[in-house]
Amino acid sequence: MRSRAETDDRLARDAHRPRVIHTGQALVDLVIEVADLPARGQNLMADSVAEYAGGSVTVLLAAARLGAECLHAGAIGTGPYGDLIREALDADGIAASAPPLTTQDTGVCVVLIEPSAERTFVTTLGAEREITVESLATADVQPGDLVCVTGYSLAVAQTRDPMLAWLKTLPEDAVVVLDPGAAFAALPAEVRDTMLARTDVWTGNAEEATDLLAVRSVAVSASEREIVAQARELTPLMRVGAVTVVRDGAEGCAVHAHGENTYVPGFPQTPVDTNGAGDTHTGALLAGIADGSTWVDACRRANAAAAIKVTRRGPTTAPTAVEVEEFLRGT
Repeated sequence: MRSRAETDDRLARDAHRPRVIHTGQALVDLVIEVADLPARGQNLMADSVAEYAGGSVTVLLAAARLGAECLHAGAIGTGPYGDLIREALDADGIAASAPPLTTQDTGVCVVLIEPSAERTFVTTLGAEREITVESLATADVQPGDLVCVTGYSLAVAQTRDPMLAWLKTLPEDAVVVLDPGAAFAALPAEVRDTMLARTDVWTGNAEEATDLLAVRSVAVSASEREIVAQARELTPLMRVGAVTVVRDGAEGCAVHAHGENTYVPGFPQTPVDTNGAGDTHTGALLAGIADGSTWVDACRRANAAAAIKVTRRGPTTAPTAVEVEEFLRGT
């Protein structure tokens, strides 16, 4: 039985437990399985089609299922797609801080998945792009909260300008987590530098790390595993004390934290759908950090969560904490 002092300490920790807050685009993924991509101008019959809540929702679902308190701070539209997003968030107890946007519906991302589990995307723009400083402020970010920003929010002025303005208003101790996406390295230098100057955690894949280091003319050592070298070289580009996580699919990830580099092996699986694997990794990673895990331990659990995800169809199929623990016990 816990003593009164132990109970009081636990309650104090819970009262200040960081939330995972996502500011990025909640989209509907229209997932179409195909035998191959059609030649330009040609037709192809799909093997299956399904609609899922995707984008930032995938990160939040993964974090929530591993025990984090989560909040969506982006814009959600009004209509069948917005309803689907809200239903997915509600099912896992995730609130949306901003009121629904009544002028249009949420956009769609068409995802073509081949038998190899490789995917190709075509994204439309909708209500998720209609953010303002005021709408983001409804998240009421507190010191210690983990605030997720995606590079795709910085790719167009409509979302970039309010996002960068809002980030300046956050508490100094709020933890800004950047998921760069493929768009980040190609952004104007002043946009990249402004974002990196407020970034506390970078979590992206090896290709995204390669692209940014290339545009910054930063060379990586050939004498060690590439993602380990990338994690170390990315760190000085961000705030003092920043943590970098670089993923490489089934190979796992590397993390640079507190001046130390660590390679965290992955758990190779036979994939059926890789759509949402990176977002699942990010959500699981942040859930671990919110719960007080070390970065290395959180990365290991995130690797396991992503490994489970790729064996399931759809971006909203992140595992629960129990499933991750059972998986790790069996490895």
